[in-house]
Amino acid sequence: MLVSGTAPIWPDGAVDADPYAQAMRCFEIIAAALAEAGASLDHVVRTRMFITDPSFSDAVGKAHGEAMAGARPAATMVVVKALLDERWKVEIEAEALIS
Repeated sequence: MLVSGTAPIWPDGAVDADPYAQAMRCFEIIAAALAEAGASLDHVVRTRMFITDPSFSDAVGKAHGEAMAGARPAATMVVVKALLDERWKVEIEAEALIS
């Protein structure tokens, strides 16, 4: 299962300014998508994290470590010039293997 680029948007359209909170929100959305398919974050085998500033890497990496502690997927973090919404500091993709 592939979960495409997941943005840190809350149901009301709000975006928290903190990169850690943004990453955790992305993982919440990913977890919900996986749950709809009968899977969980523990099924994730690869993640890609896109950040807009290298200084966000520690916060996003911390969130990744917490959310993915059970799965320990292959992970890539890439610094990009911009994302679709200037409020977004991170966007995350995930790939899960569901048997």
